[in-house]
Amino acid sequence: MTSAARPRRRGTTLALLAVPLAFLAVFFVWPVATIVGTGLAPEGDLELGAIGRVLTDPSVRSVAWFTLWQATASTVLTLLIGIPGAYALSRLEFRGRALLQAGVTVPFVLPTVVVGSAFLALLGPRSPVNTALTVLLGDAAPTLDLRRTVTAILIAHVFFNYAVVVRTVGGLWSLIDPRVEEAARVLGASRWQAFREVSLPLLAPAIASSAAIVFLFTFTSFGVVLILGGPGRATLEVEIHRATTQLLDLPLASALAVLQLIAVVAALLVYGRLQRRAPTQSLVGSAATRRPPRGRGERLFLRGNLAVVAILLASPLLVLIERSLDTGDGYGLANWRALLTDERATILAVPAGEAVRNSLLFGASATLIALVVGGLAATAATSEAGRLARVVDRGLMVPLGTSAVTIGFGFLIALNRPPVDLRGSPLLVPIAQALIATPFVVRTLLPVLRSIDHRLREAAAVLGATPRRVWREVDLPIVGRAALVAAGFSFAIAVGEFGATVFVARANLPTMPVAIFRLLGRPGVANFGQAMAMSTLLMAVTATAILAIDRLRIGQVGRF
Repeated sequence: MTSAARPRRRGTTLALLAVPLAFLAVFFVWPVATIVGTGLAPEGDLELGAIGRVLTDPSVRSVAWFTLWQATASTVLTLLIGIPGAYALSRLEFRGRALLQAGVTVPFVLPTVVVGSAFLALLGPRSPVNTALTVLLGDAAPTLDLRRTVTAILIAHVFFNYAVVVRTVGGLWSLIDPRVEEAARVLGASRWQAFREVSLPLLAPAIASSAAIVFLFTFTSFGVVLILGGPGRATLEVEIHRATTQLLDLPLASALAVLQLIAVVAALLVYGRLQRRAPTQSLVGSAATRRPPRGRGERLFLRGNLAVVAILLASPLLVLIERSLDTGDGYGLANWRALLTDERATILAVPAGEAVRNSLLFGASATLIALVVGGLAATAATSEAGRLARVVDRGLMVPLGTSAVTIGFGFLIALNRPPVDLRGSPLLVPIAQALIATPFVVRTLLPVLRSIDHRLREAAAVLGATPRRVWREVDLPIVGRAALVAAGFSFAIAVGEFGATVFVARANLPTMPVAIFRLLGRPGVANFGQAMAMSTLLMAVTATAILAIDRLRIGQVGRF
């Protein structure tokens, strides 16, 4: 690159970063700093006693250690189970693949309170496993009860985050030219050697990205630990919620939030050192990389992964469907009829159809925001003007590891006066959802953008193309498919987001997860059945939307 072109390239990078920087500063740094400052300096003077209390309290240290090691174990297990699934869904062609690829994302968006109740039924003494053991062994059959155990927490975390690995790693895997690995096989490498020496280095950026996302989600796990872990186990997120809503101890909650943020930033620094620039590779269209399974080994491999999906992912979802049809006196559609009534006097305050409409509108708005902010950040992060771009890239990941309670309260406190007065605005909902969805856009687009041969861009520039045209003619056709995957992920996350949305959603504009939470908060079999019906409806909406996005093509976007 010439000396004259370098400043122009740096100026373009800074222009790309303007929107992500402003978004991060206004809708994350400011609210979190406001809520933490309010807790640690209630009278205007900084009081560090709460931080000292947190650092010296043995119970807090125990919570911090449990938070760290369960997140690490959950991440490793999810990678071990998800990477084979990513290969099966991205490289093998079989009947129902597209439907299954959309279906694996559904667990990721379900509210944890709903999934927790489903896992309690699956892992308790009356689970289908115990029923099968009783049928096989009679009264001598052992009773498996995994409720209130770490095992239940780890299984639920894999259930939630399986889609992150499958779609992030699979999104890149589906673009890698299979002839690269086939060449290694021709030269005598075994299947494992070809994967380890050829495919794994090419997939390393996507694997690191998905591992970072899974770790941050499990590090801040709240609902899963609260429901499945019982009172004896708590993460930092659970303690922040307890200090805020039960103890009304804002200084303690702020100190815990600071500790959580420090841990998240440290994890992101480690991730940044592990992240490597993807080697230049030959990218092809996703349709060209898929083929039917060859040989008995690949067929058994595919069946094994389908069995994992059926046991790990489908079983809890089938329990939700079964409970939506259980009326207490048998099975029927009474819960569905009660849910879909148009009476406004229900606990939802609005008809269920309006909650569905709200979720779709907010989800579409949040997806658009996340694609713009994340797309600009990912494009800037691939440029040569790197340090600031890398800072923004890492900064956009921090919200994933920040307490939803902190973000929600921060929105209400910080965004209630000029120049940004949004406390009563419905715009807070898609903004909060986009804050969580944007890192997924960056993590999905970045490995693909970094894998593009830079000589293609240089050739276009030599022929007179402007940077904008280079992006439109070179990058966009290649990255289009990954952008659609990112859009599907963003929409699914936005539709199912609960933690921050419950704080900022207006009473007359509930989303589907908020409606489910309201129904579960009311006693009675009928309300519980309607909550399960709404959860089933949320599953159907999510699967349909993701399947449609997976099939979507816009001109030549996604084809090359």
